[in-house]
Amino acid sequence: MIRRIDEMLKLWAQDLHTPMNVTHGGSSGGNMIAMLMECKGELIRGTRGSRVLLDESADIELIVNKHLAPELSLVVWEQYCNNDSFLSQKLLHCGCSSKTYYRRLHDAHVCIEGMLMGKAA
Repeated sequence: MIRRIDEMLKLWAQDLHTPMNVTHGGSSGGNMIAMLMECKGELIRGTRGSRVLLDESADIELIVNKHLAPELSLVVWEQYCNNDSFLSQKLLHCGCSSKTYYRRLHDAHVCIEGMLMGKAA
């Protein structure tokens, strides 16, 4: 795996594919007053504290959903967005062995890095 891409994908999944109440650690949902109470009045506006630029999150979303091969996209979704499943369940859903799973994950990282660098160039 490519460490930089791994971190970006973790933040992408957290920013765009984690319910609001899980991110804030409480049950406030989208209620502003409840969020203020939960945070003791200290509310920081933004995209849930994202460390990935909004443009990069949007680019990653597009790459994963439209430009990756289906088997690579599936592995990315399972690895970064499906935190409730065990590895054995992820392997079963992807229909591959752990060696193939991690090879596909690495291939996805390489593709994503290439597409992000191609956009920057």
